[in-house]
Amino acid sequence: MIPETLENLRLELRRGCLVLAVLGALREEQYGYTLRKALAEHGLEIDEGTLYPLLRRLESQGLLASEWREHEKRNKRFYRLSPEGETILTQLISEWQGLDTSIRAVIGQHEAGQHETGLHETQEQAHGSHPTLSAGR
Repeated sequence: MIPETLENLRLELRRGCLVLAVLGALREEQYGYTLRKALAEHGLEIDEGTLYPLLRRLESQGLLASEWREHEKRNKRFYRLSPEGETILTQLISEWQGLDTSIRAVIGQHEAGQHETGLHETQEQAHGSHPTLSAGR
């Protein structure tokens, strides 16, 4: 059950990050394959069955513009940020940075708390007293 729960939570977390990554990558015009490749090069692999519906949704929301053009003797759909998409990307980056700062602070406090608890217990043990361990530890 835990591996399944972790996988579901990981995918949920990743979904929101992919929107930001796709918008950020489309500051420069690209077609689907090159976008997938660029994201993968940065550790964000995304399959076609996820990418293309996401691109269509972002375009329907007015955040992307696209056009069909011939490229390397094949018709390809090129995507780029729309003016609204540029505005939203700037706002999402700001939101992301704020969340990142907050989460790092929470995680850092938790890790610092664990470190201090361990240090406190070590000091008590060195002085001859032993902390009481709860059943959950």
